[in-house]
Amino acid sequence: MSDAHVNSADHRVQRLVSVLILVLLTWLAAKSEPRPALHGQGLGVLLGLLGVLLGGAMLMYGVQQWRLPVPVEIGLFLLVLASSVTLVWLEPNGTGFFGGFLLAATASARLTPRRGGIVAGLVVATLVAASLFGARHEAVPTLLSAFGVLAFYRLGVYMRKLRERTEELEQTRAAQVRAAALAERQRLAREMHDVLAHSLSGLLLHLEGARLLSVHSGADPRLTDTVERAHQLAQSGLAEARQAIGALRGEDLPGPERLPVLAAEFERDTGIPCEVTVSGQAPELAAQTRLTLYRVAQEALTNVRKHADAERVDLRLSYEPGGTLLTVEDLGSPGAAPGDHGYGVSGMRERAELLGGQLEAAPTGTGFRVSLWAPA
Repeated sequence: MSDAHVNSADHRVQRLVSVLILVLLTWLAAKSEPRPALHGQGLGVLLGLLGVLLGGAMLMYGVQQWRLPVPVEIGLFLLVLASSVTLVWLEPNGTGFFGGFLLAATASARLTPRRGGIVAGLVVATLVAASLFGARHEAVPTLLSAFGVLAFYRLGVYMRKLRERTEELEQTRAAQVRAAALAERQRLAREMHDVLAHSLSGLLLHLEGARLLSVHSGADPRLTDTVERAHQLAQSGLAEARQAIGALRGEDLPGPERLPVLAAEFERDTGIPCEVTVSGQAPELAAQTRLTLYRVAQEALTNVRKHADAERVDLRLSYEPGGTLLTVEDLGSPGAAPGDHGYGVSGMRERAELLGGQLEAAPTGTGFRVSLWAPA
């Protein structure tokens, strides 16, 4: 059985027991004397019954679902206790002890064993005292009711232990998943290093040899320039491959702080001016958000390099209260066609969707604009 199923079963048992107690209490209180009414002792019974029903329901369900503040929990606990004492005091059949069942189970489930035991003991003592000095109660039913409160205390202890065991199982499972993911990432890092990094290193050596050969043989300068650019791209690719391998091994990922370096490399390789503008106060971004901002800017500049006839590129990064806005826009001569920016846009859009963000890529009057919104 999975951890989620165990936790869900725990909650279902608590809810079922609580509902049964409240339903039985309502039925017994309605048949007892004095019955709930709007005057006399019946009014006290009615208020006590409402206090136990409403307070008990809010206490049991609220603790599980709403994560109530501690003062609110204490207030509900005291309301149920006071209402239970009222019922025990006024009705001889001891229906108020059902409120004690709820309180004992809640205290033992929420508190440490020592504190839960003290609270349960105080509840039993208070209700027994009310039964002795209030309406006429027989000793045996009162004693049985007190043991019932202690039994529900043991039930709460069992629920608490079950919850603690579930939490331990969840922590163990999460640690196992993290270890398996790390092992797989390290395996992929080794594969990338052995295949991709070695291939790029060999490519760099051949390109360097081709560049030297073209220089010494007096080849066309355009050929030398082309080989030099290919050599620089291979160097950049090798650096990116090493960064990817480092990321798989858990090393620092590139983020928006590297955008000026990215723009400088683009400007060096293409001769197209690329201006970086940053506005706003940089928040503490998640690792995946940082990497997405960098990769989208990198892919957008690659598309400009491949497809656009640009005179300059504006790269703007704006930190806003609700998230981060990244814009990469290439600007060409008036009337210049923006060109087809290829399939890289699909990959950028997928990265944005994984963050819950949005990516827009569309032509403008003088070029092409890519905008990424990454929510905080």
